[in-house]
Amino acid sequence: MESPTSVPHADGARALLRHAVATVRYRCNKSLRDVAPEFAHFRIAESVRTPVELLAHIGDLFDWSLRLSHGTQQWTEAAPLAWEEEIARFHRVLDDFDARLDSTEPMSAPMERLLQGPVADALTHVGQLATLRRLAGSPIKSENYFKANITAGRNSA
Repeated sequence: MESPTSVPHADGARALLRHAVATVRYRCNKSLRDVAPEFAHFRIAESVRTPVELLAHIGDLFDWSLRLSHGTQQWTEAAPLAWEEEIARFHRVLDDFDARLDSTEPMSAPMERLLQGPVADALTHVGQLATLRRLAGSPIKSENYFKANITAGRNSA
């Protein structure tokens, strides 16, 4: 398990937020791995987002996180891309935000607010993806996440 001291220039709050971002990536990757292409558009009700819509929203949350970290409050909602492109976007925006957290540049938003807002919202939507996997007949394997090898800065799928 990573400790806050493993990020030499980061304070404890930044290191913890980086670990939270790595946790989003790890858990989301479990829901994205080994799914049939039609899962992207699986819909359980008209008012419930499809997996590709959820993934696009998670990407929007991390785009917003990056803008907030630079002092811009602007929210944008991107139209969902094709499934594989949306997965690539997910990793790209997490990489960008993680790199921002790993930098020595001052942050324009409090770490606590970034955690309680966009990062916590992303974790909620990752849970929804896992639920949709189960409802689609392709549940993910259970795991003891306390023992999971989750490391900030590692972008493996």
